[in-house]
Amino acid sequence: MGIGGGLITTPLAAAALHDEDATYKANSMQRNKAVQNGKAPMLTLLHTADIHSQVMAHDEFFIENGKPVFKKRGGLASLKTMINTLRKQNAVNTLVIDGGDCFQGSGIAALSEGRAIVPLMNNIGYDIMLPGNWEVVYGKEMMMQDMFGYNALKVCANMYHDTNDEMKGDLIFPPYFVKHIAGIKTGFIGYNDPLTPKRQSPAYCDGIKFTPPENNVAKYIKILKEYEKCQLVFLLTHMGLAQQFGLSNMEQIKGVDYILGADTHERLRKPVQGKYAKVTEPGAFGSFIAKLDIVMENGVIKDQVYQLLDVDPEKYKADEEMKRLISTAKEPYKKELDRVIGKTKLPLVRYYVIESPMDNFITDAIMWKFKPDIALSNGFRFCPPLVPDPATGMAHITVDYLWSMLPVDSEAKKGSISGKQLWQWMETELENAFAQDPAKRLGGWVVRFKGMEVNFTLGNDAGKRVNYIKVAGQPIDLNREYSFIACEREGDPDTTICRVQGVKQPKLLGHTMHKVIEEYLAVHSPIAPVMEGRCTATDAPATLLTQVTGLGYEFR
Repeated sequence: MGIGGGLITTPLAAAALHDEDATYKANSMQRNKAVQNGKAPMLTLLHTADIHSQVMAHDEFFIENGKPVFKKRGGLASLKTMINTLRKQNAVNTLVIDGGDCFQGSGIAALSEGRAIVPLMNNIGYDIMLPGNWEVVYGKEMMMQDMFGYNALKVCANMYHDTNDEMKGDLIFPPYFVKHIAGIKTGFIGYNDPLTPKRQSPAYCDGIKFTPPENNVAKYIKILKEYEKCQLVFLLTHMGLAQQFGLSNMEQIKGVDYILGADTHERLRKPVQGKYAKVTEPGAFGSFIAKLDIVMENGVIKDQVYQLLDVDPEKYKADEEMKRLISTAKEPYKKELDRVIGKTKLPLVRYYVIESPMDNFITDAIMWKFKPDIALSNGFRFCPPLVPDPATGMAHITVDYLWSMLPVDSEAKKGSISGKQLWQWMETELENAFAQDPAKRLGGWVVRFKGMEVNFTLGNDAGKRVNYIKVAGQPIDLNREYSFIACEREGDPDTTICRVQGVKQPKLLGHTMHKVIEEYLAVHSPIAPVMEGRCTATDAPATLLTQVTGLGYEFR
């Protein structure tokens, strides 16, 4: 990992737990004398997040010995079996939690506006659910129908009704939840990303107001600690590792034991210790479960073990009931979603922060179709990899996978901006990704593009990161007008495209991004996208896998 960007601290050794150490510690919790003699029951929390409606087992990306490795992971049928297996180990004293971004990110989710995912999650038997930033994608009304369709309790202390009716100013969801479990009175407070209205198309958040956690978290902690007499307090957050680590160092959260985080798909194999709380995050796509075991005696934590566990379909046989439910959920859309639109000879991967093969493919398609000076794709972080079959050397790209890559089928939009605007916009996008102040990070990765080359220094101050920009191989002319194309964001001003403001001659092009991809594949399949150095950093490798460095954390 390159050192640079926000949250720079003294570098630590990689914080990943070795499997044998984790196994030993897990077993030692069962051998804990207080647990054995019944004086101190063990509390177990099982935490998933950012499933993004990946209901089937899929290719997953790992780093082993410094190299990418792909393995089959996830699938709700195996996830259910694994959760049931873990829950049985501590049946009375286990809670299952999801941290948001659940009912968006695949074909059946998009085509059913999340409805198809709700019964699947209910079948797993979650206890607590938190909305994530993508829960707003179908609008407020549909978000509420889907979220309240969950049998689990919902918590979120910073999403308010912002409508001209009797609900104006009220919280949409209960702010916290209290439960006696394992003889411990335990409290949970929920927070979605307060930057959601900036990260998403503005129209998605119509009627919703978001506030920063620091506005009211101290109030709720006081209620839980002083009045409810909770012995443990957890924050359930969907804000990204940078924001969550920043929150862990705020005095307002004093009294919190853990921040159970989500959003940036980070795979924390050991909690990150902030000044006032530990921070965890459980990866994405249903590929992992974070397991936290805590033993308390006389109100004091005596033992605690945290593990990030793979959802391995070979180890956890797919649950037959869940398989039937998934089949039923998919049936209305199966013919269209299974339709093959192209093939790839190389893995489609989106895990890299600075540039990715998947988005190079997408911007290649935009450039081919419309031939602007520059083609742009947002810095999306979702979508599991797609890896060719070793036997055939090919992987089929289906409509379902297209929905995973681009879960909103937005219309292509064209405009022109000056070289000066382009430079300033690139500085803003890099600040969104690498701001020293974690509260200013929008949660996505570096914006993707074709037609230009950018070199930057991520550790520099805001507004001073870009070293050079070339368009069509030539140094940028700050006074020249350049045409560019990106997707329309619903609710943006007409003169804003992909967060570029003040665009001249904006024009919708009558083609959605899905249509563009299908047309491109019809001509160019099979594809073989690679990273080409379109975007490079002086202080981080092309293979950078996290925006948060210097915390002893390594994505693997």
